[in-house]
Amino acid sequence: MSNLKPVRRVLLRDEAYELLRRAIITGDLAPGQQLREHDLAAELGLSRAPVRQALTRLTTEGLVESKPQSFTRVAPLESDDVRDALGLTRALHEFAVRTARLKPGDLDRMRAANARFAAAIEARDVDAAIEADDEFHDVPVEACGNRAVAETLDRYTSLLRRLERARFASLPAHRSVRRHEQLIDALAAGETGEAIRITGRIWAELGDLMAAGEET
Repeated sequence: MSNLKPVRRVLLRDEAYELLRRAIITGDLAPGQQLREHDLAAELGLSRAPVRQALTRLTTEGLVESKPQSFTRVAPLESDDVRDALGLTRALHEFAVRTARLKPGDLDRMRAANARFAAAIEARDVDAAIEADDEFHDVPVEACGNRAVAETLDRYTSLLRRLERARFASLPAHRSVRRHEQLIDALAAGETGEAIRITGRIWAELGDLMAAGEET
């Protein structure tokens, strides 16, 4: 007999969560849009129970906001939750850069990821840009060897994805390519303080995008 294990059945609530989360992040469900259980259930071909559970989870994560007996809607792009997540993300990436123990080849991985990132920006392929940007920043996170940092960053990624999509779809996205190059150069030169400063600037510029949205 083989050692193959049965494929686990995907829970409907998890499937509903992933579909709704993706729709919110991509903007298919726009900030402020009302979310009605029965409409979503009908559109997804599910009962209302897994949709309700998915909405509860998304509310906990800050992507949905809800007031009992009043409304359930997609959370705004700018909120206290997003500001908090952005501040924490910036601090953790700075910590990762400060404590990273880079191995031979790590800087090459960052250069390759940034090349893919630049190509995706040029092609206006936002999904590919986000994937390459993740690969770029994952290198120092992995090199710092702190699992709590990685898990916390993963926890708050969804809240920042909409901001990242807006940034990488805009002309200032080319600035991120240059920031990445500056970070690689600082790490290669062993200039930890400069690497931390550049990392902070990368995430501060994402915050600048949110501030600009509030002013319009």
